[in-house]
Amino acid sequence: MPSLNPYISFQNTARAAMEFYQTVFGGELDISTFDSFPEMGVEPSEQQLVMHAQLETPDGFTLMAADTPSHMPYVKPAGISVSISGDDEAALEGWWDALAEGGTVAMPFETPPWGGRFGMLTDRFGIDWMLALNAAPQS
Repeated sequence: MPSLNPYISFQNTARAAMEFYQTVFGGELDISTFDSFPEMGVEPSEQQLVMHAQLETPDGFTLMAADTPSHMPYVKPAGISVSISGDDEAALEGWWDALAEGGTVAMPFETPPWGGRFGMLTDRFGIDWMLALNAAPQS
Protein backbone atom coordinates (compact mmCIF):
# COMPACT_ATOMS: atom_id res chain seq x y z
CA MET A 1 0.00 0.00 0.00
CA PRO A 2 1.43 3.43 -0.88
CA SER A 3 2.05 6.05 1.75
CA LEU A 4 2.14 9.82 1.70
CA ASN A 5 4.42 11.53 4.18
CA PRO A 6 6.40 14.74 4.58
CA TYR A 7 10.05 14.86 3.50
CA ILE A 8 11.65 17.99 4.91
CA SER A 9 14.79 19.64 3.57
CA PHE A 10 17.14 21.27 6.04
CA GLN A 11 20.50 22.96 5.80
CA ASN A 12 22.83 21.49 8.43
CA THR A 13 20.09 20.94 11.04
CA ALA A 14 18.35 17.74 9.92
CA ARG A 15 19.87 15.62 12.72
CA ALA A 16 18.91 18.07 15.47
CA ALA A 17 15.43 18.51 14.00
CA MET A 18 14.75 14.80 13.65
CA GLU A 19 16.07 14.06 17.14
CA PHE A 20 13.75 16.80 18.41
CA TYR A 21 10.78 15.30 16.52
CA GLN A 22 11.62 11.93 18.07
CA THR A 23 11.29 13.51 21.53
CA VAL A 24 7.94 15.01 20.47
CA PHE A 25 6.38 11.96 18.80
CA GLY A 26 8.43 9.01 20.08
CA GLY A 27 9.31 6.14 17.80
CA GLU A 28 12.29 4.78 15.97
CA LEU A 29 14.68 7.15 14.21
CA ASP A 30 17.05 5.92 11.51
CA ILE A 31 19.73 8.34 10.26
CA SER A 32 22.13 7.81 7.36
CA THR A 33 24.93 10.30 6.73
CA PHE A 34 26.69 11.18 3.49
CA ASP A 35 29.87 9.40 4.57
CA SER A 36 28.04 6.11 3.96
CA PHE A 37 27.53 7.11 0.32
CA PRO A 38 30.86 8.46 -1.05
CA GLU A 39 29.47 8.35 -4.60
CA MET A 40 27.22 11.30 -3.68
CA GLY A 41 30.22 13.65 -4.12
CA VAL A 42 29.70 15.60 -0.91
CA GLU A 43 32.55 17.75 0.41
CA PRO A 44 34.63 16.10 3.17
CA SER A 45 33.48 18.77 5.64
CA GLU A 46 29.85 17.75 5.02
CA GLN A 47 30.23 13.96 5.30
CA GLN A 48 28.41 13.86 8.66
CA LEU A 49 25.35 15.70 7.36
CA VAL A 50 22.14 13.72 7.08
CA MET A 51 21.65 12.09 3.69
CA HIS A 52 18.36 10.54 4.85
CA ALA A 53 16.52 10.33 8.16
CA GLN A 54 13.27 8.53 8.83
CA LEU A 55 11.16 8.62 11.97
CA GLU A 56 8.46 5.95 12.42
CA THR A 57 6.21 6.81 15.35
CA PRO A 58 3.95 4.63 17.50
CA ASP A 59 0.97 6.60 16.11
CA GLY A 60 1.78 5.56 12.55
CA PHE A 61 3.42 8.81 11.41
CA THR A 62 6.38 8.67 9.05
CA LEU A 63 8.52 11.78 8.90
CA MET A 64 11.57 11.98 6.64
CA ALA A 65 14.28 14.60 6.27
CA ALA A 66 17.71 15.34 4.85
CA ASP A 67 20.33 18.05 4.84
CA THR A 68 21.02 19.81 1.55
CA PRO A 69 24.77 19.81 0.85
CA SER A 70 26.38 23.08 -0.23
CA HIS A 71 26.87 21.97 -3.86
CA MET A 72 23.08 21.75 -4.26
CA PRO A 73 20.64 24.66 -4.18
CA TYR A 74 18.74 24.96 -0.91
CA VAL A 75 15.33 26.55 -0.64
CA LYS A 76 13.83 26.86 2.84
CA PRO A 77 10.46 25.05 3.01
CA ALA A 78 7.65 27.56 2.44
CA GLY A 79 4.00 27.50 1.54
CA ILE A 80 3.36 24.10 3.11
CA SER A 81 2.61 22.88 6.63
CA VAL A 82 2.85 19.50 8.29
CA SER A 83 -0.70 18.84 9.51
CA ILE A 84 -1.79 16.52 12.29
CA SER A 85 -5.45 15.97 13.11
CA GLY A 86 -7.39 13.51 15.18
CA ASP A 87 -9.68 12.85 18.12
CA ASP A 88 -7.15 12.40 20.94
CA GLU A 89 -7.11 15.84 22.57
CA ALA A 90 -4.44 14.96 25.13
CA ALA A 91 -2.04 13.68 22.45
CA LEU A 92 -2.63 16.69 20.19
CA GLU A 93 -2.15 19.11 23.07
CA GLY A 94 1.08 17.37 24.09
CA TRP A 95 2.45 17.53 20.55
CA TRP A 96 1.36 21.16 20.29
CA ASP A 97 3.14 22.12 23.51
CA ALA A 98 6.33 20.32 22.49
CA LEU A 99 6.43 21.71 18.95
CA ALA A 100 5.68 25.25 20.16
CA GLU A 101 8.60 25.23 22.62
CA GLY A 102 11.19 27.54 21.11
CA GLY A 103 8.96 28.20 18.11
CA THR A 104 6.47 30.87 17.08
CA VAL A 105 2.73 30.45 17.48
CA ALA A 106 0.79 31.94 14.56
CA MET A 107 -2.64 30.87 15.83
CA PRO A 108 -3.08 29.42 19.34
CA PHE A 109 -4.44 25.90 19.74
CA GLU A 110 -7.95 27.01 20.60
CA THR A 111 -11.56 26.54 19.51
CA PRO A 112 -12.16 27.92 15.99
CA PRO A 113 -15.61 28.83 14.60
CA TRP A 114 -16.05 25.30 13.16
CA GLY A 115 -15.49 23.59 16.52
CA GLY A 116 -12.86 21.26 17.87
CA ARG A 117 -9.48 22.90 18.37
CA PHE A 118 -7.02 24.24 15.83
CA GLY A 119 -3.64 25.94 15.90
CA MET A 120 -0.74 26.90 13.66
CA LEU A 121 2.92 27.37 14.59
CA THR A 122 6.43 27.44 13.23
CA ASP A 123 8.76 25.22 15.24
CA ARG A 124 12.31 26.07 16.32
CA PHE A 125 13.63 24.63 13.04
CA GLY A 126 11.44 26.85 10.83
CA ILE A 127 8.91 24.14 9.93
CA ASP A 128 5.23 25.12 9.83
CA TRP A 129 2.73 22.88 11.61
CA MET A 130 -1.06 22.80 11.86
CA LEU A 131 -2.76 20.73 14.56
CA ALA A 132 -6.47 20.07 14.65
CA LEU A 133 -8.72 18.33 17.12
CA ASN A 134 -11.69 17.08 15.14
CA ALA A 135 -14.96 18.81 15.97
CA ALA A 136 -17.57 16.72 17.73
CA PRO A 137 -20.21 15.42 15.29
CA GLN A 138 -23.38 17.50 15.14
CA SER A 139 -26.53 15.64 16.18
